[in-house]
Amino acid sequence: MGTDGGSASARLLLEQATTLNLQTGNLLNWGRLRKKCPASPAEEIRDCIQKTLNEWSLKISPDLNQEKPEVLECTVAQAMEKINPEEREELKVSAKLFIVGSNSSSIRDAVNMACSALGVAQLDSVIIAPPPIEDGINLSLEYLQPYWQELENLVQNEKIVAIGTSDLDKTLLEQLYVWAQVKPSSNQVNLASCCVMPPDLTAFAKEFDIQLLTHNDPKELLCEASFQEALQESIQNSQAHEWTPLWLLRYSVIVKSRGIIKSKGYILQAKRNLSS
Repeated sequence: MGTDGGSASARLLLEQATTLNLQTGNLLNWGRLRKKCPASPAEEIRDCIQKTLNEWSLKISPDLNQEKPEVLECTVAQAMEKINPEEREELKVSAKLFIVGSNSSSIRDAVNMACSALGVAQLDSVIIAPPPIEDGINLSLEYLQPYWQELENLVQNEKIVAIGTSDLDKTLLEQLYVWAQVKPSSNQVNLASCCVMPPDLTAFAKEFDIQLLTHNDPKELLCEASFQEALQESIQNSQAHEWTPLWLLRYSVIVKSRGIIKSKGYILQAKRNLSS
C-alpha cells in the first residue's frame, strides 16, 4: 500500500483523469518489487498492475496534483529502459497484444506506445490474441478482418515487421491467409487446449511457412473486474468501477545471437467511463 498522502494524491488525480497509461518498464529491473515466481500469466499481470500503481502513487509530486492532467502516465520510473540504438540490430523486439474493452482502432495506440517506451522505430513482431467476442459466438474471419487490416497498415507504415495470430484453428488460419494482403508469419497454439499440435494445422503451417509457437495465456488474460480490483487494492476509494482497460501489450526484447531475454514488460491503457 502507498503512503496515505501518496494514495490521496493518486486518488485525486484519478478522479480528474479520463485516460490511464500504465507501463511497468523492464520487469528485470524491478529488483525487490519482482515476485519471484508468479503462478500464472494472469497473476503476473495483476501483480504488475498493483505494484506499478503503488510505486507511482508514492512518487506523485504536489505540483502534479495541481495540474490534474486528463491523461495519467503511471510508470515504475526506475525500471523504464530504452534500447540503445547501437544495439538495435542485435535485438528482436516482440509483442503480444490483448484487446480488452476496445476495438481495432486501439492497435495503433498500443504499437506507438510500445515503440516510444522502448525507443525504437518499429517492432519486429506483433501477435494479436483473439479479440473478445460475446458468449456463444464463434470467432470468424469477418470479425478478425478489421483487426488484421489495422496490423497490415502498421506493417505498410513500417511500424511492425511481421504480424501473427493466436489460437486460430487450421480452417480460420487458412481463411485469413487467403484473404490477407500481409500474411500471418506465425500462429500461437495454447498447449493447455491441445497437448499435441493438430496435424492439419501443422501441415498447413509447414506448406505456407507459418511458424507455429506455443503459449500458456488464458483465454482472458485481463478482464475488467480483475483490473478494477487491482486498482481498488492499490488506491483505495479510487472509484475503480469507473475504469475499463482498453488493451494490454506484453513485450520482450531478446538478444538474437544468444536467445537471452534482455527486457520484458507490460503496457496498458484504461479509460474512465464518466457515465458510471
